[in-house]
Amino acid sequence: MTSVQQPTAALPGGGAMPLLGFGTWQITGEECVDAVRVALASGYRHLDTATMYRNEAEVGRALADSGVPREEVFVTTKLPPERASAARSTLEASLAALGLEQVDLWLVHWSTGGDDVALWREFVAAREAGLARDIGVSHFSPAQLDELTDATGVTPAVNQVRWAPSLFDADVLEGHRRRGVVLEGYSPFTSTDLDDPVLVQIAGAHGVTTAQVVLRWHLDHGVVVIPKSVTPERIEANADVLGFALTAGERDRVDGLADR
Repeated sequence: MTSVQQPTAALPGGGAMPLLGFGTWQITGEECVDAVRVALASGYRHLDTATMYRNEAEVGRALADSGVPREEVFVTTKLPPERASAARSTLEASLAALGLEQVDLWLVHWSTGGDDVALWREFVAAREAGLARDIGVSHFSPAQLDELTDATGVTPAVNQVRWAPSLFDADVLEGHRRRGVVLEGYSPFTSTDLDDPVLVQIAGAHGVTTAQVVLRWHLDHGVVVIPKSVTPERIEANADVLGFALTAGERDRVDGLADR
């Protein structure tokens, strides 16, 4: 996989967010450094981390050691809601750990359950200060997205949610598009039966694995996906999904898995 081939989503700050990213949840220490190095060597140009993952320093070290120019890699981190009262200093700590002057995307990891608007204003201020090129949220409902937009005039660039064929909802996808919010899915495999006959048949038609079909399905819908693994062979296989595309009929069949 090469970075020039990757499909991307345009963000308000002018960045191009690769639809295929590398997730780092639950990967720590040297295992994280090694996994991120393999991911970058395999062609990933989008890394997803978070304050609560406690691996930002490892992600940053792997990026620095990779030899891949900083401007070629899209980096996301996230703020845990319990740090809402210290949002700016938490982001600054994330940047220090990552060894970066700016992240490409900073997300509210989930709703505070309280004054999300006040926190969102802090995010807007951080973006205006140049600490984050774009800002977004995770696990927010359409109503919560609208609340932030109505209160501040700034719509989250991205909403990261759990997403998989079994969770497909055309109304959710269209609702994000209508609002100009990029939908980003995580945990593509944990909610998927990779032995499902539909996936097996489609995978056979393309000479790929069912996991690759699931990832390609995300890309064909324009949804960002961030698979994670620590196994080099699997990291490389997950990256190798740009050489084929699903037909409209195949995509519809995968969509239909949500109706079972």
